[in-house]
Amino acid sequence: MHRLLTALKRGFTGRTGWKRLGIAASVLIIVLAVTTLIRTLKGVDTSVILIALTEIPPGRIALAALCVICAFFTLTFYDLFALRTIGKKHVPYRIAALSSFTSYTIGHNIGATVFTGGAIRFRIYSDWGLNAIDVAKICFLSGLTFWLGNMFVLGIGMAWHPAAASAIDLLPASVNRLIALGCIAGIVIYLVWLANGRRELGQNGWKVVLPSAPLTLLQILIGVIDLGFCALAMYILTPDVPHVDFVSVAVVFILATLIGFASHAPGSLGVFDAAMLVALPQFGKEQLLASLLVFRLLYFVIPFAISISIMGVRELWLNVVKPWNERRRTGTLNAMAVRQRVKQPHPAE
Repeated sequence: MHRLLTALKRGFTGRTGWKRLGIAASVLIIVLAVTTLIRTLKGVDTSVILIALTEIPPGRIALAALCVICAFFTLTFYDLFALRTIGKKHVPYRIAALSSFTSYTIGHNIGATVFTGGAIRFRIYSDWGLNAIDVAKICFLSGLTFWLGNMFVLGIGMAWHPAAASAIDLLPASVNRLIALGCIAGIVIYLVWLANGRRELGQNGWKVVLPSAPLTLLQILIGVIDLGFCALAMYILTPDVPHVDFVSVAVVFILATLIGFASHAPGSLGVFDAAMLVALPQFGKEQLLASLLVFRLLYFVIPFAISISIMGVRELWLNVVKPWNERRRTGTLNAMAVRQRVKQPHPAE
């Protein structure tokens, strides 16, 4: 079986290539999303959107912002968990938090998160002695946390309310429930597999030891809390009328997030929004668009601006201010040494 899969992989890579398939899939998702978004926004009154924005209570926006802050705080433990898993305990929490926050926000807003996020992580962690393989392991384990959390929340949500996903995947509620149960079963099987001994992936010098079953439960919990706060922020911003329960909004939100993530579109722009508009037709388009604009500002724009500022100041410090201070200090020490030699009497005197 291994030889067959290897042969198929080589044959496929030689003819088409996984990279080209990924690009084609991303382009297809973006095109479909933009087409759907344009069709959905026909007849939308911009003035009504502006009115709807003013009708969102400031207290509700503040509460949603607090949920976003809690989500990003939880996000910092993605990298910390990965660092401890691969044994890099000398890297402090503040560096893990910096890497998690900046790599996710900048990578997700620019697009192609795997490459941009990985480059930012390498720029930060290389100062602490980590190499490219270490960073690749961190990216893998952080991604595993993300997907395990998504599978668990989506599995529970779709099993409870399968009809909520039907507007996006166009599948019957019974099929969605089967998919949900499959997600939950997959996680249980994975945990049982981990419980039976040490597990590692990779070969030829690239190996990563997977977290144990108890640690994987912690890993899932990190992902669940992160997603829970994000979904709660979106739920708080949605209109009060008509009433839609939190589970339905959470299922739609997670599916929309995953589609946006798969598209590699900068900030999931157009893709995430189209999925939310299509899946929540109960709300008025203008009112939901106002909620999406506020959420995008809180979750994408402001964190992106903060991350860019942090990285810009960091690079300025490392490449300009710090070298200048070191040269100045070195020059001062050399001058003091020269003055000291001048003051000392010659041995022959």
